[in-house]
Amino acid sequence: MITDINKNKHFSDDLLKNRTAQDLRDELSPDRKSAYSRFPNGSDCTLDAVNKRWQHLEKNNAKNISHASNLYEGEDLTVYASNIENCIGTVKMPVGIAGPIRVRGTYAQGDFLLPMATTEAALVASYHRGSALISKAGGCSAMLMAEGVTRSPGFAFKTIADLATFSHWVLLNKDTLSETAKKTSNYCRLIDIRIAAEGNNLYLLCDFTTGDAAGQNMVTIATQAMCEYIITNTPVQPKYWFVEANCSGDKKSTAQSYSSVRGKKVSVEIYIPAKLVKRFLHTTPKRMVDCWQMSAIGGVISGTMGVQGHYANSLAAMFIACGQDAACVAEAAVGITRFEVCEDGSLYCAVTLPNLIVGTVGGGTKLPSQQACLEMMNLPEENQARSFAEVCAAAALAGEISIIGSMSAGDFTTAHKSLARDR
Repeated sequence: MITDINKNKHFSDDLLKNRTAQDLRDELSPDRKSAYSRFPNGSDCTLDAVNKRWQHLEKNNAKNISHASNLYEGEDLTVYASNIENCIGTVKMPVGIAGPIRVRGTYAQGDFLLPMATTEAALVASYHRGSALISKAGGCSAMLMAEGVTRSPGFAFKTIADLATFSHWVLLNKDTLSETAKKTSNYCRLIDIRIAAEGNNLYLLCDFTTGDAAGQNMVTIATQAMCEYIITNTPVQPKYWFVEANCSGDKKSTAQSYSSVRGKKVSVEIYIPAKLVKRFLHTTPKRMVDCWQMSAIGGVISGTMGVQGHYANSLAAMFIACGQDAACVAEAAVGITRFEVCEDGSLYCAVTLPNLIVGTVGGGTKLPSQQACLEMMNLPEENQARSFAEVCAAAALAGEISIIGSMSAGDFTTAHKSLARDR
């Protein structure tokens, strides 16, 4: 990481203002003498276990935990036992509703409420406005284009010749590996194995479908079983191997987003008449395209992955409200937004999200509040996760339209001031 010399000097001066070099060395040296009090760990969420952890906190915390009762007031936490370790309570977040938003999708058909858990004032209002505009224009078209969850086990060999023999055997035995994966779950299915090689290291990119589950744990278990079968039967043994070698793009934005899929890839689009743009956003399609073009180039200059304004806002809020893995926003909030002025003067808007890791069963979706949010959305019984992905993409589109409209009309700052600061 390269730091500007002036900034570096300012920081260094401040660091050594009231310290000698020896003081700094002493402060940063390991402390092996002070007693270490281990936190009482475990996945038990019974009343006794939680109280024991709070007793430890009160005994070992130098500061009085004045708001502790807001975290835990003797509530029944056993419902969280399979989702958390070392549990001490819950954090409350406000949940707002945006929408309904009208979606004309390959799986999601209808008007859907958008539960959003956030502490950012003005956010729900912005998505509510975008949803109303989309619905007034007849709804957005949504299409799920691909799906798959990847695990990428890595294998190290002595030579590239061994690597070639091993990879050839794996590809010849793909059907057997598919059956091995199938035995681990009623819903996990191996759909492809892609190969990436670097010297004598081999990465197998194993792509699965996972039904209505987001499937991160499901594909890990399936991949482990496949690897164990491979190691038992392959004619060439690797020196060592790992079940995940960081080539899958798990919980990070990568260039693979635009050549494959992680989770569900969805595109949504809408044509909005100029009169509705004027009515809802107080601007014109031409000015919105001007704003989008400038922001797209700004993103290129700053090195962003993709072209978009703030996908993370809607995805984080909906992921938290609906029991998704919030860390998956790192990869889900990657994609492309495009605005165009049509020949008739209307505004064309499109959003493509290639990495929507979402599910409607398993994980946090079974917790009471999160389950209530999912039920509130009134998703169809069949293909729920696919429908949820299309609604998430529609929400992202609503946010892109609203923020670009706000920038174009010049009311972005005043809206945040009135809703966040002065309210």
